[in-house]
Amino acid sequence: MTATRKHTALPKAQILIEALPWLTRHNGRTVVIKFGGNAMIDEDLKAAFAQDVVFLRHAGLKPVVVHGGGPQISAALDRHGLVSEFKAGLRVTTPEAMDVVRMVLAGQVQRELVGLLNQHGPLAVGMTGEDAHTITATKHQPQIDGELVDIGRVGEITEIDTGAIAALLTDGRIPVISSIARSQDDGHVYNVNADTAAAALAAALGAETLMVLTDVEGLYEDWPNSDEVISRLTASQLEKLLPELSSGMVPKMEGCLHAVRNGVNTARVIDGRVPHSILLEIFTDEGIGTMVVPDGQGEA
Repeated sequence: MTATRKHTALPKAQILIEALPWLTRHNGRTVVIKFGGNAMIDEDLKAAFAQDVVFLRHAGLKPVVVHGGGPQISAALDRHGLVSEFKAGLRVTTPEAMDVVRMVLAGQVQRELVGLLNQHGPLAVGMTGEDAHTITATKHQPQIDGELVDIGRVGEITEIDTGAIAALLTDGRIPVISSIARSQDDGHVYNVNADTAAAALAAALGAETLMVLTDVEGLYEDWPNSDEVISRLTASQLEKLLPELSSGMVPKMEGCLHAVRNGVNTARVIDGRVPHSILLEIFTDEGIGTMVVPDGQGEA
């Protein structure tokens, strides 16, 4: 009996010991996680995500969760008879659509995520970028064929105030932040790309790591000719690749680039379709996905 028990327990001990150097390295450090993609929709993946975030908190890290909600927003706009239109990869957000965006992000997606996290204890606190001036933005007008295009209430971040988030982290809480911003100049609120918001928050918080959950394995070497994932690259290497990337990956990789150029040690794009992908990335030697590091930290 004793021999059997020893035998079955040993692999568990080995797994825990493998995590030790990573636990030591990340202890007390802030990790910003952008929650999105399939992990937001699949019930099992949502539950696994919540477990991972709570595990990080109990392992001595300070997780901050940032989320958007593209599929949920599109579904709600359909129900309200409003058309989903995209220009330059961004949702055209009319005043009517902005009301729905705000309602879905702060009243539905965020509430569900806070609820999942709080099944494990009184940990998560939901907020939006409007709260305590956390995210301030002005109207964003992208260029298409050299022309400025009006896409409504879509914001470009001008300022981050980390005071409320820092207070929550000091209190041992897990902030869950919806990517809505207050306006710098016109009294409106703005819809902000959640990848961009997560990167800006990671930089402002001096986070150790930015993690962006996606629906792909990482950044591909030569897509669509190859499904080989680039496991590590420097900021400059990434900058060269940006013009070739698909439109969906651009804000994610631009966010990673912004983060590591502004004091974040590593930025990672990981496959949110893999259960417990966050733990695999942070606490194992292999890691998964693509990691971006500042220049001077070794070539890919």
